Amino acid sequence: MPEVVDEQRVVGDSEEVRLLCVARKEKPASDVVLLELRDPQGRDLPAWEPGAHIDLLLPGDMVRQYSLCGDPSDRRSWQVAVLREPEGRGGSVHVHDELTEGASLEVRGPRNNFTLDPAESYIFIAGGIGVTPLLPMIRVAQRRGVRWELVYGGRTRASMSFVDELEDRYGESVTVRPQDEFGLLDLTGLLGTVRPGTAVYCCGPEALLQAVENACERWPSGALHVERFAPRQLEEPVLSEAFEVELTQSGMTLSVPPDKSIMGVLEENGVQVVSSCQEGTCGACETVVLSGQPEHRDSLLTPAERETNETMMVCVSRSLCPRLVLDL
Repeated sequence: MPEVVDEQRVVGDSEEVRLLCVARKEKPASDVVLLELRDPQGRDLPAWEPGAHIDLLLPGDMVRQYSLCGDPSDRRSWQVAVLREPEGRGGSVHVHDELTEGASLEVRGPRNNFTLDPAESYIFIAGGIGVTPLLPMIRVAQRRGVRWELVYGGRTRASMSFVDELEDRYGESVTVRPQDEFGLLDLTGLLGTVRPGTAVYCCGPEALLQAVENACERWPSGALHVERFAPRQLEEPVLSEAFEVELTQSGMTLSVPPDKSIMGVLEENGVQVVSSCQEGTCGACETVVLSGQPEHRDSLLTPAERETNETMMVCVSRSLCPRLVLDL
């Protein structure tokens, strides 16, 4: 399988929390609400690049990540599209039911784990709400005059966000394939022939990501880029006993038992590390490793990044050796 590239990640991105006001936009699809966030004083918001996401800090210590889906050149507002998930953990339901027009909302970020690398052309593949991080990429590719195409699947056309906007603006560059009309996406036809100089960007449910990864097995390393909304399924840790973490900045050495995460032990001992998803998908807790060999259990780092053992996600990753030395 080609390497899943996630370059330009910066450990220790700005984590300032901002209080923004909310405007609810017209629904882009059934069960999806589009929020526009602005600074209450009308100040510019931090710049961001396609693929970035922000954290919404919701009541009850809920923190949820959503991709920025507006125009990166617009410094006055951020836009996020939120799918209502009644069987989820409550964050999306709160956004749909409680975030009324004019409400204030604490936001952290932006952070980017899904950057748009230069390429001669792009294939964008979206599944459902996974279209959101691809929208700014399409805008930028179009402005740069780079060839691109979007293949967009979902359960039904009514459930697929931004379909009319995409088709009206970009015409034949967009292929919309609702499953109830066309079946599953024809990934063999799309990706069966390697296209030199082409980058593939995909976001959507795990089944789609795995199918795209399989279809791109013969593509060059670095051609495929994916973003996961949910963590990979994990096997049992390799090291079943406790291990130690030495914290060079704090001057402490802590023991991490088999039933606790590194993050959990850090919090118990008053060591503050920015965290968000607690699943290894957002990158907020990425920590520099000074010595030792982590067992990488996140869904972000590429195979090449894992081999360097320079950083790890302390919310889910563990150790392959008795002692890790971390820059904390």
